[in-house]
Amino acid sequence: MRALLVFLLLSWRVLADDAQFNGRWDILVTGEPRARAWWMEISGAGTPALKGKFVGFPGGDLNDIPQPTIQDGWLHFAFDYKDFKSGKPMHREYLVKYRSGRLFGVMRSSDGETVQWVGKPAPGITEKDDAAWRDGTPVELFNHKDLSGWRGLIPNLPLGWAFKDGAMTNAAGANNLVSDQTFWNFKLHVEFRVGEHSNSGIGLRGRYEVQILEDYGKPPNLHSNGALYSRIAPSENASKPAGEWQAYDIRLVGRQVSVVLNDRKVIDKQEIEGLTAIAGDADESKPGPIILQGDHGPVEFRNIVLTPLVK
Repeated sequence: MRALLVFLLLSWRVLADDAQFNGRWDILVTGEPRARAWWMEISGAGTPALKGKFVGFPGGDLNDIPQPTIQDGWLHFAFDYKDFKSGKPMHREYLVKYRSGRLFGVMRSSDGETVQWVGKPAPGITEKDDAAWRDGTPVELFNHKDLSGWRGLIPNLPLGWAFKDGAMTNAAGANNLVSDQTFWNFKLHVEFRVGEHSNSGIGLRGRYEVQILEDYGKPPNLHSNGALYSRIAPSENASKPAGEWQAYDIRLVGRQVSVVLNDRKVIDKQEIEGLTAIAGDADESKPGPIILQGDHGPVEFRNIVLTPLVK
């Protein structure tokens, strides 16, 4: 009887320890010159119903974690996929340890790459987009003369942007632009233009991407123009054809986001669960910059006005 009680007690402790993996985690990739952030949600740890979601490698989508396991205090999962450039099959292994309120992980790839990372619990953000918020003083983020107030996301990489015909214009494979100023709750007006088959995005607080995509006439999905990238699909396709100027009016309060594309509301006060692939800062509790994505196809931006929301 005593042996059974000891066994049950030890088993309970193991399950309780495993349960510490549960929750949403903001992840900072360490040891890299550019800031890179991932996100993970684990539920059912300590029970037979273990499951999870992940934003990070092998791509920028929100992926269900296939067959996660916990053994001897280590969370393990892996992804198999094809490299989008070479078409070669790839395999990535993830090992994660919980210690003192944080996650410490390593990713090893079949091509020899090794990446270490640290996860912190995602903060609870309780502010709601209600009638209590009023407009502060608008901030012009583009001076219509040059790229003052913006820097490159990746250090030592050429900017790849220029001022041309009244707009901020990128070259192919340009650095992503990051605003020098940071913000918390705000509404943002941005006018943009994309070429055929082009792709860009706007990072809110440097963490949540509103997708820009040349997709006129196509059914809406989680990657459409107007989507909160890979998390919230727009209610309709409000895109204009390639080469036409379009406009976003975006509102962010706490985790609630609303998106108006070309005067049509396509997301209305929807909850952002966590980081998207554009994230360069894993700390969701702090104000963050605006990011303009330039590392895909051709895109132009003009008339970028941010109005802080205050009480």
